[in-house]
Amino acid sequence: MTTTIRVSDDTKARLERLKRDDETFDELLARLSRDEKDIEAIAGSFDRPEDEGLGESVTETHEELNESFEERTERSEQ
Repeated sequence: MTTTIRVSDDTKARLERLKRDDETFDELLARLSRDEKDIEAIAGSFDRPEDEGLGESVTETHEELNESFEERTERSEQ
């Protein structure tokens, strides 16, 4: 099933800047729309002894990426 989403030219340009070279717009939007529950589920899956601390590291990295994304978005809107 395919759905069309209308966005302004400015929004499309911002999305194009965020899109990776090997990524479709669908993949980009899926990546950007992940929420905290998704990340917590991933981080919580590291429960083997050899993965100790990995879940916390994933959560911290996610928070850093969110902050970086917000900063880039603010700069691109100026």
